[in-house]
Amino acid sequence: MKDIKQTFIEKLHECNQHKKRLISAKNRLKDLVPFDIDSYDNLDELEVSTIDQMIFRFSKLQDTLGDKIFPSILELNGEKVKIMTVIDRLNRLEELELLYKEEWMSLRKDRNEIAHEYSFNQDEVVDSINIIYNRVDDLLKVYNDINSYCFKKFDFVNDSEVLR
Repeated sequence: MKDIKQTFIEKLHECNQHKKRLISAKNRLKDLVPFDIDSYDNLDELEVSTIDQMIFRFSKLQDTLGDKIFPSILELNGEKVKIMTVIDRLNRLEELELLYKEEWMSLRKDRNEIAHEYSFNQDEVVDSINIIYNRVDDLLKVYNDINSYCFKKFDFVNDSEVLR
């Protein structure tokens, strides 16, 4: 069975991959946004795939942070994570100055909106895509702050060959 440190390194590596692909997708879309219904209807398959990549990587990065990285940071700091609610975890991370709870909740809300991307209401689809595009940098800032903290706080992260 893997120990928490090995799993943590693997999850940070996974986040790095999501980050890299998310930045790539955002850069490829920069000349196309903001979308309106007409421009969205005229996207080619590659552009649609790039939007899908952006949405997928945004969601995966946020999920991995919230479900794996945040609880692991707290556990590595000696917190009793299993008895904490999600809000308790976010409050504790905010106390550690790693994120702002309200911003994280807002990112979560925006991410959940995109779950309806393929709804019949194209206005909602276009709005959701534009919102996610505009929130990429906010999510990346949270990740970069978390990543920097991990390198400073945990020697095993700093020593990891996988994360170099």
